[in-house]
Amino acid sequence: MPIKTEERIQMVRLDDIIMADVQDTQLLVFTTTGVLTTRERLAHFADRLASPDFVQVSKHAIVNLNHLLSLEDSFSGSMTAKLSEHNKTSVSRKYVQLLAQRLGL
Repeated sequence: MPIKTEERIQMVRLDDIIMADVQDTQLLVFTTTGVLTTRERLAHFADRLASPDFVQVSKHAIVNLNHLLSLEDSFSGSMTAKLSEHNKTSVSRKYVQLLAQRLGL
């Protein structure tokens, strides 16, 4: 999958993408080899992924279920997703049930 950064267009295998997270005006794509920064919108990035392995867990993040290690309870019904390569993100209350369904729970 091509990801356009400021310097180049980087080709990344879908299996290597751990998660994508919006921070300020940039989309950070966390991979097994590092972090890529792009200006692509999260919704457009999610559409391009077009894989059942990816699920949105908040307004600002998408995770690859193949890199999900554990889920822990957090504040007021939300959860924390621990991912490979020491990454983690919050799963907002609105998306907890969707994630549970995708995991077959």
